[in-house]
Amino acid sequence: MLKPGATIGILGGGQLGRMLAIAAARLGFHCHIYCPEAGSPAFEVAQAHTIAAYEDEAALAAFVGKVDIVTLEFENVPVGALRFLSRHVPVAPSADALEIAQDRLAEKIFAMKLGLGTAPFADVPDAVALEAGLARIGTPAILKTRRFGYDGKGQVRIMAPADAAPALADLRGAPAILEGFMRFSAEVSVVAARKADGSFAPFDVTENEHRDHILDRSIAPARVSPETSAKAIAAARAIGDGLGYVGTFAVEFFVVGEDVIVNEIAPRVHNSGHWTLDGAVTCQFEQHIRAIAGWPLGDPRRIARVEMLNLVGENTARWEALAAEPVTKIHLYGKAEMRPGRKMGHATRLTFPA
Repeated sequence: MLKPGATIGILGGGQLGRMLAIAAARLGFHCHIYCPEAGSPAFEVAQAHTIAAYEDEAALAAFVGKVDIVTLEFENVPVGALRFLSRHVPVAPSADALEIAQDRLAEKIFAMKLGLGTAPFADVPDAVALEAGLARIGTPAILKTRRFGYDGKGQVRIMAPADAAPALADLRGAPAILEGFMRFSAEVSVVAARKADGSFAPFDVTENEHRDHILDRSIAPARVSPETSAKAIAAARAIGDGLGYVGTFAVEFFVVGEDVIVNEIAPRVHNSGHWTLDGAVTCQFEQHIRAIAGWPLGDPRRIARVEMLNLVGENTARWEALAAEPVTKIHLYGKAEMRPGRKMGHATRLTFPA
């Protein structure tokens, strides 16, 4: 068990790293942020930071000598960096778990082997494979890069076979996966924490709404049946156990009838879990720190009905009006530059009783 006063190394310096560092500080830990970007939001709330590339082994070696454990705030850290660090200190989640979750094809195969539902899919290394995949799956379909996609980046919709060649060209030769288009009634997620001993603490299933492929609003609890919620939580637990996952993670699902279809696995704290900062006994960020440190997991119970609103780009100006609402909490991430599509903060509206 990691004792207060120890130093947690965090790979990534964005808003998730910032909120992890705040949670760690409340529990008496220090944080050292490692990322390539100068002026990252997490630097403001951490004891130390290193600005270096994730592939820089000399910088990684210096970093690892200053921390007691390493974790991450986003999934696109090179797996090789985690393997290098794990030779010197504990790393959670593991490189093996990350390797599956950062590749959409490996992720789908993994979920299918667990007996979980997924959209129909096909590996697309080239144009011939895309043609064969479309013949089997049909249209509409979505062509996605296997790696490095988030918030709608790296994906193109194919409405008819004639769209195939332009879609493939749009991905610029990146390894890709074709997924059948799912007709769903809702998108939901399960955010949960898991310890190395298998302890598992899920938050209430969350319903998510997107705008321009970016999460716009989350509602907890999700407006789905108890049976659907139970299926989603059971699927998330199977995924956490299958990965041997340590920390907080999220699984996104499509709701089709009363069933849940796995969409994506996020091996980290998640935007759709931000409501837990104000709406749960223990938030997702504290749960992550507790899990990687070997502490008992906190109580994930929801204490209010919650609506989480993302503040994105120019929409961030809403913060002033939202701050006037008596039971709305504002979280701004300290980013210096506002850009279209950039997450600048979020707000959580609480409604009592829960």
